[in-house]
Amino acid sequence: MAIIEVRNVSFKYDRREKANTLSSVSFDVHQGEWLSVIGNNGAGKSTLARLLVGLLKPSCGTIRIKGVVLNEENKWEIRRHAGIVFQNPDNQFIGATVQDDVAFGLENINMPVKEMRVRVEEALKSVGLSQLKEADPSRLSGGQKQRVAIAGVLALKPDILILDESLVMLDPASRREMLRTLQKLRAGGRLTILSITHDMNEAAKSDRILVLKNGRLVNDGTPRQIFSTEMEMEAPFSERLRRLLLKNGRRAPRHYMTENEMVQWLCK
Repeated sequence: MAIIEVRNVSFKYDRREKANTLSSVSFDVHQGEWLSVIGNNGAGKSTLARLLVGLLKPSCGTIRIKGVVLNEENKWEIRRHAGIVFQNPDNQFIGATVQDDVAFGLENINMPVKEMRVRVEEALKSVGLSQLKEADPSRLSGGQKQRVAIAGVLALKPDILILDESLVMLDPASRREMLRTLQKLRAGGRLTILSITHDMNEAAKSDRILVLKNGRLVNDGTPRQIFSTEMEMEAPFSERLRRLLLKNGRRAPRHYMTENEMVQWLCK
């Protein structure tokens, strides 16, 4: 079942410009799926993320979230189902403490205080920040701030989580832990994730990848399908290793492999 349906969506920031930022983009995202969107700078990735939650309005085309056409009248209701976390967490802080900030979205929907406290505790625990619930958000590290921003969206228990380069400020260990946490949340089939990313190793762990180039959707497939073709962007480490082995005349797999698959192949 498609939880996100994008049909022939185009967008431009300035109508006087000839070129669109996005041109005739169409795709579906299925419930419980992890979809990565990749592409060079200026490809239209972040614009797409903002369109999906109604922060921008398409020049033409339609976006459906859970079967409902997104428009000006229902965008606030849609945002109860689709939450977005941006690259810069400082732009999202409002509360005086970490727990206040995580609770902000729940207060906006008039959630009972008792349930709100439980949701906040669960969200902070899921991102490993329970011990900092009384801390001032402005005094946190960049990675900690990003985890608070993610917790604020997770507390709302959205059906769709949109990550707009949201993991870039995390150190490698924290990024791996956050990816594991999100995979666990998704495992029950309730959470659908759409991740805008430049990290090909992160994209390699998704179910499906969209490739944008100059505002157009140029490829849509599994990580194996996408990374088995030549790309302008840097491939995941396992694929770079495979190509290096071939270049040096060594025996190598015939197609793209994940890191785990490559390790198993090398150990044979």
